Amino acid sequence: MTKILKILTVFCLLGSASLLSSDVYAQIKGGIKGGLNVSNLYVDEVDDENARFGFNIGFYGQVLSSDAFAIQPELLFSTKGSKVEYGGNFFDQTIKYNLSYLDLPVLAVFKLGESAEIHIGPYASYLLGASISHEGNLGNDVDEIDKDHLKSFDYGLAGGFGLNFGNFQVGARYNYGLAKIADSDAAELLIGDSKNSVAQIYLALNLGNKNDD
Repeated sequence: MTKILKILTVFCLLGSASLLSSDVYAQIKGGIKGGLNVSNLYVDEVDDENARFGFNIGFYGQVLSSDAFAIQPELLFSTKGSKVEYGGNFFDQTIKYNLSYLDLPVLAVFKLGESAEIHIGPYASYLLGASISHEGNLGNDVDEIDKDHLKSFDYGLAGGFGLNFGNFQVGARYNYGLAKIADSDAAELLIGDSKNSVAQIYLALNLGNKNDD
């Protein structure tokens, strides 16, 4: 998977270089975006049994843009993690692993006319905070997690699509983490070799478009 990540990164750079050497003009546009996260922590296979709902919000831009292709960097605050529900004859308890990241995707954008786009590329993330929350018959509480127990940086692959409606875009994306997030024996006891998995639905607003001849 790390080889795939490197190939996609090189692919984005080569696409940028080809645009610079062509007769298309450079466009710079950007805006704000935000939406729903459905996250999970997975080991071997991703499933939705322990999905946690959260959100993403931030900024995006498109550079070296033509009618067919662009490079789109983004800077997003994104909540991730997982939820586990325990039930029995005597108690019900929900435990949530709450992780907050600053995400930096750098995506190749393939434009299907003016109405739709396909996005694919690598992302890198920095861990901002972490906690575990407990809700149920055994009590409600939130315990902060020492960030030293988790890796500060995460990375992976992102892919999705967007539908354009004037200055608005509605889209969906999936972020597939490639790094194990535990960084201590204590963290491995709780989450093992877990990696991040996040599905996103978002709304983006284009705040302007500047052309440089």
